[in-house]
Amino acid sequence: MTVATSQYTRTAQVFHWLIAVLVLAAFVMGPGGPETSVYSQAREWERHVHSSLGMVVFGLSVLRLLWRLGHQPPTSAPMPAWMLRAATWGHRALYVLLFAVPLTAISGAWLEGHSVGLLLGLEFAPQLALDRGWGTWVSELHTWLGDVMLWLAGLHAAAAIYHHYVRKDGTLLSIMPRRS
Repeated sequence: MTVATSQYTRTAQVFHWLIAVLVLAAFVMGPGGPETSVYSQAREWERHVHSSLGMVVFGLSVLRLLWRLGHQPPTSAPMPAWMLRAATWGHRALYVLLFAVPLTAISGAWLEGHSVGLLLGLEFAPQLALDRGWGTWVSELHTWLGDVMLWLAGLHAAAAIYHHYVRKDGTLLSIMPRRS
């Protein structure tokens, strides 16, 4: 096996791990359930934490994509073409989901007539015309896309572990922080 010797930059590593942790935290803190439950007074703090985490993920994803446009990833270890295609499409899908999940959350809330509230007391009033039918559908899409993102991230992690323990090609180590 040829081992990948190049490594992602420290900036890429920070973006990767920070976004990964925040996505997981947002998923865990997601209020879930029907609109009446999600927007109940009893779940306000939980909803605001979830929204705040989602907005931070969205902002970091924008910065990550802008940064990524000017920085190439390290070369990967040789692998079968199907594996390289799967990795490429998996990364692309994760990028799309990092934008689609928060955008569906915001538009779903606004279509249902709800503000998007954050922990710092910021409230973003609805900017779309009220349409509960579409709002419910977009909110359900948000939930479904969030689940897909978690499953895809799990497959991504499983692939990294496979590369580390089975192929022993340095792929996982390329995204891990270096130790001095």
